[in-house]
Amino acid sequence: MNPEFLALSIIILLFSVIVHEVMHGFVALKFGDRTAERAGRLTLNPLPHIDPIGTILLPALLILSGSPILFGWAKPVPVNPLNFTNLRRGELLVSAAGILANFSLAIAAALIYHFLNALPQTFPALLGSLLRFTVLINLVLGIFNLFPIPPLDGSKVLLSQLPYKFAKEYQKLERYGILILLIFIMIPFGRTSLLQAVLGFFVSLFSNLLGF
Repeated sequence: MNPEFLALSIIILLFSVIVHEVMHGFVALKFGDRTAERAGRLTLNPLPHIDPIGTILLPALLILSGSPILFGWAKPVPVNPLNFTNLRRGELLVSAAGILANFSLAIAAALIYHFLNALPQTFPALLGSLLRFTVLINLVLGIFNLFPIPPLDGSKVLLSQLPYKFAKEYQKLERYGILILLIFIMIPFGRTSLLQAVLGFFVSLFSNLLGF
């Protein structure tokens, strides 16, 4: 892998996961919760967002293992739903904010790529590769977080829409969330796992819609 591309793709990954988390805190602020703001998390400065495992260890292991894709996450932004002016609407939009941010970054990168491709003059191959990576990594982050498995954002989106009785039962899954995620990762599906196969299917589907 090109060292220049590798270094810049790490920066893009870091930026993408930070934007994901900042948007949770920003939308929470709009609903009256200042927890993230008081914690100094409404910033694109990477230092407050670094998670030792998701931001450093996992990407490093993927690079060292020669993985064809980078992946990771930032430290979750603290949010207190009890401060929301509208609890159910706040929980829905705050949970969805990170996912929508990643999809927005993917769409923006795709539009820039197609715009540059339409110009009569050629643009640097490295720039094209970085824009394609931006589309891919943000689709991966957005779709992965849509899965309704605690503690992923998709589970919180679903929880905010369930009737109270069912929400209370569904909430009990939170203590087993990581275990459920690991089980899906370990269930074989062809040459990969079930989780990777489902993720790959939807990433491919959305990539085609964006012209990649």
